[in-house]
Amino acid sequence: MFALHNVLFKSMSNSKFTRKSALFRKCLNSFRLIYLVSAVVFSAAMLTGCADKQQDDRISDTRLLLDTYCTIVIHGDVSSELLDEAFALCAELEALFSITIEGSDVWRINHAEGEPAKVDSRTRDVIKAGLEFGELSDGMFDITIGRLTRLWDFGRHRQGDGSSGPTSEDSRTVPLSSDIEDAKNAGNIKDLLISEETVWVREPDGGGDTAWIDLGAIAKGYIADEIAAFLVESGVTGALIDLGGDVVTVGNRPDGSPWRIALRKPFGSTDEWIGIVDASDFAVVSSGTYERSFEKDGVFYHHILDPFTGMPAETDIVSATVIAESAVIGEGLSTIAVLAGSERASEYFEQVSGFICAVLVLDDGEILVIGDMRMLTIGDMG
Repeated sequence: MFALHNVLFKSMSNSKFTRKSALFRKCLNSFRLIYLVSAVVFSAAMLTGCADKQQDDRISDTRLLLDTYCTIVIHGDVSSELLDEAFALCAELEALFSITIEGSDVWRINHAEGEPAKVDSRTRDVIKAGLEFGELSDGMFDITIGRLTRLWDFGRHRQGDGSSGPTSEDSRTVPLSSDIEDAKNAGNIKDLLISEETVWVREPDGGGDTAWIDLGAIAKGYIADEIAAFLVESGVTGALIDLGGDVVTVGNRPDGSPWRIALRKPFGSTDEWIGIVDASDFAVVSSGTYERSFEKDGVFYHHILDPFTGMPAETDIVSATVIAESAVIGEGLSTIAVLAGSERASEYFEQVSGFICAVLVLDDGEILVIGDMRMLTIGDMG
């Protein structure tokens, strides 16, 4: 039994959810590689540059943070200052967890040259969560592959407007095999030690470069959960946080109905979807090979790296959407699902208390739904 921020890994026999359906399969009639499957909030705010006070006592805003568009919607009689405070919290946590912001906790750990670095307690919490997911996944989920992620640097493909998708062949290069091997072998998770105040990445046995931490596979989920907790503590009873695909719902909409979150149909228009999630106090998180990627010499490369090979993971899952009790669970499990592939994903889902349901879109167009389907509606793929 493992503990993870009040998340308990459990056996299938102890599941708190009665499965309406253990497995649902459906195929898209037409589906090609490269893909767009993402969580889209039906009632989210329009993209604006400032807080938008709606006539129905809804205040919302969208801002560029975490290298993506982040939207927060709050229902009730609240001021724009609360919205500003929520975004400020997002920026504050980004400044702790970012691998690229000089002076962040993660940056200081990575540049401590084998010495302990004193860090914020929240940074230690995220690192501990990452270690738990690494143990759950037998090392597939690895937060110590920072040298690999910086070598590949998939973040460079992002457009100025925060959009995703494959870039042209001329705009990217594939790292040299020797560089990948060096980055892959730079320390490992066993060299990472956590105390009450510090995080220490020791020099590996035999010398060489220390491992670098990268929390990119889990930080957004933690931040979304923290924003939700902050809003609840501030008296908010209805809100939605969407951090570029990591969606957390607080309570219900003003009419008492749950928030409706749509999963877009690949290559469809914005009003075409493969399913709708009715969520109240749950998180909906998507990970996929479509998010940050590029093509070179006819080969498709994506940002979810296999720590054992140093290369983009070979997987049959294009997109994994996980519905869970928290976004940190959803983000960890959705990433593990892509790494593990469709045949093994469910064995990891079933071990985590707080997992509710997963929607997996495969590269051949098949859709798998695993878990409790009661809040999920699968549409007509037609």
